[in-house]
Amino acid sequence: MRLSAVLALLLVGFALSGCGSRPDSGAAARPSPETTNSVTQPVVPVPSADVAETQAAPQQEELAWAGQVPQPQAFEAVATEGMAIPTERPVALMTPDNPATAARPGRRAQIYSRQFRDAHPINFGSRSPRKLAVHGVDISRWQGEIDWDKLRTQGANFAYIKATDGGDHLDPMFRKNWKRAKEAGLKRGAYHFFYWCRTAGEQADWFIRNVPRDPQALPPVIDVEYNGESSCKRRISRAKVLEKMQVFMDKLERHYGQRPVIYTAPDFYRDNLDGEFKNHPFWLRSVAAHPSKVYPGRKWLFWQYSGSGLSHGVEGRIDLNVFHGSEEDWHGWVAGL
Repeated sequence: MRLSAVLALLLVGFALSGCGSRPDSGAAARPSPETTNSVTQPVVPVPSADVAETQAAPQQEELAWAGQVPQPQAFEAVATEGMAIPTERPVALMTPDNPATAARPGRRAQIYSRQFRDAHPINFGSRSPRKLAVHGVDISRWQGEIDWDKLRTQGANFAYIKATDGGDHLDPMFRKNWKRAKEAGLKRGAYHFFYWCRTAGEQADWFIRNVPRDPQALPPVIDVEYNGESSCKRRISRAKVLEKMQVFMDKLERHYGQRPVIYTAPDFYRDNLDGEFKNHPFWLRSVAAHPSKVYPGRKWLFWQYSGSGLSHGVEGRIDLNVFHGSEEDWHGWVAGL
């Protein structure tokens, strides 16, 4: 009887020690490896910014330049509730018949003439972009390290810099490009590649979180187009496209005090934007003909006329753009921002 009691006590002790070593069922699960990114991950290395320039001690500083992080909208329908849209839009940010306005007194930035080359030049005839005075570029991580001073003297008087796409992707070169373009004297703005599988409110919050509110910057840009390489394969209705764009643009306009510019391409414009957003400035891609032939009746502010530009200061090809107006028009438009 005594031996049986001892054995029983030993068995109870082993059972209790086994319970103590069992993992806690209430412990936090590991983070999911899934990412929701509108850009398919490349199979080749891409340039990234220097660690010293991109790594910040506090995590908040690494992600957010523009102050407190706005809360994402749960549903797009509530994105406009309780947030009044300005009834008076800044006239200089629309696309006027003639963009010239009276410039404020002050020193004007030098305008450099176009020195770019083109790997696949197009003859645009009598309406060549060469006849317009103020040229610029748009860039992203794919241009790698840029000599901004040299690029400017080649004719890049302005630059639109890739900032974000979707609701979670920040171009790794954005901070460096944003800083160095300004140091080189270019007028610069930021653009967002719109991702149709995320809500517009989330995407606007992400852009605001990462792009500084700089009164000297060009208006923000929403890039809307079809992208066969995107991980989002959805083709939503025209009505839904317009609704999403409106939510996104209204939110940016409230935050930055500037009406966003719409960048688009011919096929997307034909299916979704023809006749829409008449009070918004447009930036049109048209690499084979003048915009008046590809987008009849549409006023435009910027024209992307080449995707195969070549320039000192940049390795490889670069997109070339031009402002719709004279040098005087440019100075007047910039002064009104």
